[in-house]
Amino acid sequence: MTKTESIKEQYFKTVKNLEETLGKEKTDERRDSAIKRFELCFDVAWKLIKEYLEENKGIICASPNECFREAYRQKIIDYSEFWLQITKERNAAVHTYKEKLAESLYQKLPEILKHFKYLEEKMK
Repeated sequence: MTKTESIKEQYFKTVKNLEETLGKEKTDERRDSAIKRFELCFDVAWKLIKEYLEENKGIICASPNECFREAYRQKIIDYSEFWLQITKERNAAVHTYKEKLAESLYQKLPEILKHFKYLEEKMK
Protein backbone atom coordinates (compact mmCIF):
# COMPACT_ATOMS: atom_id res chain seq x y z
CA MET A 1 0.00 0.00 0.00
CA THR A 2 1.38 3.40 -0.96
CA LYS A 3 1.48 6.34 1.40
CA THR A 4 -1.22 8.05 -0.67
CA GLU A 5 -3.50 5.00 -0.40
CA SER A 6 -2.97 4.87 3.36
CA ILE A 7 -3.81 8.56 3.80
CA LYS A 8 -6.78 8.13 1.44
CA GLU A 9 -8.24 5.40 3.67
CA GLN A 10 -7.73 7.60 6.72
CA TYR A 11 -9.40 10.52 4.91
CA PHE A 12 -12.44 8.45 3.93
CA LYS A 13 -12.85 7.44 7.57
CA THR A 14 -12.58 11.01 8.86
CA VAL A 15 -15.21 12.19 6.35
CA LYS A 16 -17.54 9.37 7.42
CA ASN A 17 -17.03 10.22 11.10
CA LEU A 18 -17.79 13.90 10.52
CA GLU A 19 -20.89 13.03 8.51
CA GLU A 20 -22.13 10.68 11.24
CA THR A 21 -21.69 13.29 13.93
CA LEU A 22 -23.49 15.94 11.90
CA GLY A 23 -26.34 13.50 11.30
CA LYS A 24 -27.17 13.33 15.00
CA GLU A 25 -29.17 15.71 17.13
CA LYS A 26 -27.10 18.70 18.18
CA THR A 27 -25.88 18.96 21.75
CA ASP A 28 -22.94 20.99 23.02
CA GLU A 29 -20.89 17.80 23.19
CA ARG A 30 -21.80 16.80 19.63
CA ARG A 31 -21.05 20.30 18.39
CA ASP A 32 -17.61 20.14 19.97
CA SER A 33 -17.07 16.62 18.63
CA ALA A 34 -18.08 17.73 15.13
CA ILE A 35 -15.63 20.64 15.29
CA LYS A 36 -12.82 18.31 16.37
CA ARG A 37 -13.74 15.90 13.58
CA PHE A 38 -13.71 18.81 11.14
CA GLU A 39 -10.19 19.70 12.28
CA LEU A 40 -9.03 16.11 11.75
CA CYS A 41 -10.75 15.89 8.38
CA PHE A 42 -9.14 19.14 7.26
CA ASP A 43 -5.67 18.03 8.32
CA VAL A 44 -5.96 14.70 6.56
CA ALA A 45 -7.49 16.36 3.45
CA TRP A 46 -4.59 18.68 2.81
CA LYS A 47 -2.04 15.97 3.64
CA LEU A 48 -3.78 13.66 1.17
CA ILE A 49 -3.60 16.33 -1.52
CA LYS A 50 0.05 17.01 -0.63
CA GLU A 51 0.99 13.33 -0.89
CA TYR A 52 -1.11 12.74 -4.03
CA LEU A 53 0.49 15.69 -5.82
CA GLU A 54 3.97 14.57 -4.89
CA GLU A 55 3.44 10.90 -5.72
CA ASN A 56 1.44 11.32 -8.93
CA LYS A 57 2.51 14.68 -10.34
CA GLY A 58 5.96 15.28 -8.85
CA ILE A 59 4.66 18.52 -7.33
CA ILE A 60 5.68 19.54 -3.83
CA CYS A 61 3.53 21.86 -1.77
CA ALA A 62 4.18 22.82 1.84
CA SER A 63 1.04 24.41 3.23
CA PRO A 64 -2.71 23.81 3.08
CA ASN A 65 -3.41 26.89 0.94
CA GLU A 66 -0.55 26.08 -1.42
CA CYS A 67 -1.79 22.49 -1.76
CA PHE A 68 -5.41 23.56 -2.33
CA ARG A 69 -4.33 26.02 -5.03
CA GLU A 70 -2.21 23.37 -6.73
CA ALA A 71 -5.05 20.84 -6.46
CA TYR A 72 -7.19 23.32 -8.37
CA ARG A 73 -4.51 23.79 -11.03
CA GLN A 74 -4.32 20.00 -11.38
CA LYS A 75 -8.14 19.78 -11.60
CA ILE A 76 -8.46 17.70 -8.42
CA ILE A 77 -10.86 20.22 -6.89
CA ASP A 78 -12.94 23.01 -8.36
CA TYR A 79 -11.60 26.49 -7.76
CA SER A 80 -13.25 27.97 -4.78
CA GLU A 81 -12.25 30.51 -2.20
CA PHE A 82 -14.16 28.16 0.07
CA TRP A 83 -11.09 25.90 0.46
CA LEU A 84 -9.06 28.91 1.57
CA GLN A 85 -11.87 29.88 3.95
CA ILE A 86 -11.88 26.34 5.35
CA THR A 87 -8.22 26.87 6.24
CA LYS A 88 -9.11 30.03 8.15
CA GLU A 89 -11.96 28.25 9.93
CA ARG A 90 -9.66 25.41 10.94
CA ASN A 91 -7.00 27.79 12.25
CA ALA A 92 -9.56 29.74 14.25
CA ALA A 93 -10.98 26.54 15.73
CA VAL A 94 -7.59 25.19 16.74
CA HIS A 95 -6.14 28.38 18.21
CA THR A 96 -9.14 29.92 19.93
CA TYR A 97 -12.14 28.60 21.71
CA LYS A 98 -15.13 30.84 22.11
CA GLU A 99 -18.71 29.70 22.30
CA LYS A 100 -19.76 32.13 19.57
CA LEU A 101 -17.01 30.88 17.25
CA ALA A 102 -17.96 27.27 17.94
CA GLU A 103 -21.61 27.94 17.08
CA SER A 104 -20.70 29.82 13.92
CA LEU A 105 -18.36 27.08 12.73
CA TYR A 106 -20.85 24.34 13.56
CA GLN A 107 -23.43 26.03 11.32
CA LYS A 108 -20.94 25.97 8.42
CA LEU A 109 -19.98 22.31 8.81
CA PRO A 110 -22.68 20.85 6.52
CA GLU A 111 -21.40 22.99 3.64
CA ILE A 112 -17.79 22.17 4.50
CA LEU A 113 -18.70 18.48 4.53
CA LYS A 114 -19.96 18.80 0.92
CA HIS A 115 -16.50 19.98 -0.14
CA PHE A 116 -14.82 17.19 1.79
CA LYS A 117 -17.13 14.65 0.13
CA TYR A 118 -16.35 16.13 -3.30
CA LEU A 119 -12.64 15.61 -2.65
CA GLU A 120 -13.42 12.10 -1.46
CA GLU A 121 -15.16 11.33 -4.78
CA LYS A 122 -12.26 12.74 -6.79
CA MET A 123 -9.81 10.55 -4.84
CA LYS A 124 -11.72 7.27 -5.36
